[in-house]
Amino acid sequence: MGREMGLNMNKGLRASMGGFTLIELMIVVAIVAILASVALPSYQDSVRKTRRAEAQAHLMELASFMERTFTENNSYAGATVAASGITDDSYALTIPTLTATTYTLTATPDSAQSADSCGTMTITQTGATTPAANCW
Repeated sequence: MGREMGLNMNKGLRASMGGFTLIELMIVVAIVAILASVALPSYQDSVRKTRRAEAQAHLMELASFMERTFTENNSYAGATVAASGITDDSYALTIPTLTATTYTLTATPDSAQSADSCGTMTITQTGATTPAANCW
């Protein structure tokens, strides 16, 4: 009888030492998938906001360059983005409007940043910015 009890205990011990069942594994995979589906969009939104802030800083730096140009030449005419040496990996920086006394600087999102809700950002010689709502 002692020997039978020992055999039964070994069988129970082996059964309880088994690995995960397929159901348990599928539950874990489902939980990880749910967490990833929530975390990934949040992460991507944070990256877009960071890139937007960087583009805004570059626009401000470009505006400072424009003011230095005006101080030296008494005109904005002839200023270029290339001459400023300012570049941005996620936005195309341009000067679509440029006269002797006015300018408009734009930052247009490239493909990776195109999902940003703010879209194209601008700043003028007066400091006016667009879009204004929660983007600057």
